[in-house]
Amino acid sequence: MTGRFTNKIAIITGAADGIGKGVALRLGKEGAKLALFDINGSLLEKTVTEFSAMGIVAKAFSVDISDEKQVCEAVILVEKEWKTVDVLVHAAGIVGPTSTKITEYSTADFDKIYAVNLRGSFLITKYSLEVMKKTGKGRVLLIASIAGKEGNPGMVGYSSTKAGVIGLVKGVAKEFADTSITVNGLAPAVIKTAMNENTSSEQLAYMTAKIPMNRLGTIEEVAAMCCYIVSDENSFSTGFIYDISGGRATY
Repeated sequence: MTGRFTNKIAIITGAADGIGKGVALRLGKEGAKLALFDINGSLLEKTVTEFSAMGIVAKAFSVDISDEKQVCEAVILVEKEWKTVDVLVHAAGIVGPTSTKITEYSTADFDKIYAVNLRGSFLITKYSLEVMKKTGKGRVLLIASIAGKEGNPGMVGYSSTKAGVIGLVKGVAKEFADTSITVNGLAPAVIKTAMNENTSSEQLAYMTAKIPMNRLGTIEEVAAMCCYIVSDENSFSTGFIYDISGGRATY
């Protein structure tokens, strides 16, 4: 596929590495102009340099996705730079503690994962839609997780906040269903990314064992699906949580 996103303005969060970077790369190769958000400013600058060498138009925005002021100001800067926002792919997220029962799960850890995974999803969706509603068109995609559907034991913070992301998608999509703005989610099973490097081997083995394909997903597979979801051709789908789980999903 080429040219589907020519001159589209896309915000991608968590874009310095992992799924966010993979989605951004594919969007950029298909013509999008990229606003890359990430809390890791130095790594983000390296990603922008890498993309620029490929001829991809990209600009770095160092943003803590849980900080309302930073998110609001960054989206305003994107609108000032490019006049609009056509696409949002929100991939920023953290795993938090693994192999940890709720009775040992600290409130501080829960608050941190909530701030990034759910509050951050709320904030970037809210402020991106403030721009999109001016034209009445756009594509929003929030990366949830199969854990938000099924619940992974030992990962109560991650599972519950990703379930919250699914609820956010379904509620907000209906608010904008009478426009040309669609809001969807994607629920991956475990994907081979740097984010999983700190996941305990026991937890990773448990999650992999539940995948009928018996392997981890790849960033390239996720990026391919994301780009279809936020393309113009995907125009009659909103409030849906797409599956990319190697057969694990049961609904």
